[in-house]
Amino acid sequence: MIKMHEPHVHVPYEKIEEHVNLINKHRLNLEIYFNSDSLDRINRASVSRLKNILHYNPSLSIHAPFIDLSPGAIDFFARDATVRRFNQVLDIAEMLKPLSIVFHSGYEKWKYALKIEPWLQKSIETWKPLIKRAKHIGTKIAIENIFEDEPSNLKILMENISSESFGICFDAGHCNLFTRVSLHEWLDALKPYIIELHLHDNDKSADQHRPMGDGSFDFEMLFSALKDNNCIYTIEAHSPEDVLKSLNKFKEYHKYFI
Repeated sequence: MIKMHEPHVHVPYEKIEEHVNLINKHRLNLEIYFNSDSLDRINRASVSRLKNILHYNPSLSIHAPFIDLSPGAIDFFARDATVRRFNQVLDIAEMLKPLSIVFHSGYEKWKYALKIEPWLQKSIETWKPLIKRAKHIGTKIAIENIFEDEPSNLKILMENISSESFGICFDAGHCNLFTRVSLHEWLDALKPYIIELHLHDNDKSADQHRPMGDGSFDFEMLFSALKDNNCIYTIEAHSPEDVLKSLNKFKEYHKYFI
């Protein structure tokens, strides 16, 4: 299996034209973030235009909207709205053919009174038909850790779904900020399911999205542990300068991608 070692770079859909010269100059692979507003405006013509301005045929992934959405919601109407949004993303995926689509889990332990089971059952109802559609498109769904301070709910979700089209997007920055257990414990629990990495850094005080190496996360340990996983690597720095800095830092770990 070929390593997907050329990283993707996270960019909001509405920012692509602003940075298109830089994107084309460096022939960047992209993770395109579609928020709810962009989903309300986009159509086939705008997707065709997007494909035309990225004239070098980059490898693509997609980041789905997440604000206000809850795939494990107990309230039917909240979950129904979430599924509608997620299907809009899959509509775009049918045209762009991304390698993966990143979604958030929606799990917050205090909101669910420390009870995983109600969230888990509603999550399974949400994800199973979406996975079926994603598989038909030829893409994979990757669930990203956000506020999780340990990996048990994500591991249980993976075990219950058990699909090759459904995995984990491990977000290094979020883990660094929110975790109360070691990185080793995260990787021990989730390694079999990790299909994508979000690469950014912080000093544990906020979700700063600094370049790799400008915070306290142990990327050496991460890449060493996952050297046999066939991951999509995604840079999530939030400025062009920090993206280029992260891309250069990423090259320092090339021994793990051979």
